[in-house]
Amino acid sequence: MDSNYIAVWMPMFIVFLIIFLSQQSAARNMARLIIKRKKGRAAMTNELIKKYIGKYCYVTTGNMGVSVKGKIVEVNENWVEVQTKSGSEIINLDFIQNIKIKG
Repeated sequence: MDSNYIAVWMPMFIVFLIIFLSQQSAARNMARLIIKRKKGRAAMTNELIKKYIGKYCYVTTGNMGVSVKGKIVEVNENWVEVQTKSGSEIINLDFIQNIKIKG
């Protein structure tokens, strides 16, 4: 009977361990990216985004595929305000990975 428990719980344990380790790796990669940006190697500047105020865009943040669709309303210091269908979202420039501008 004990071997049945091992057969059931061991695969579940392995799956959870893989998920946990991948999240830890992603967090480490994000921390490295932030450090690089603070050193000035890969900084997203306000001037780059300010020229797209009033345009519709698709902003991707994080490595889990979090994204926002909407119109860029304002860029202030290190934050971007995006007007979406459901309201307004404020995004930190440090976490933006990609911005696609729609005509």
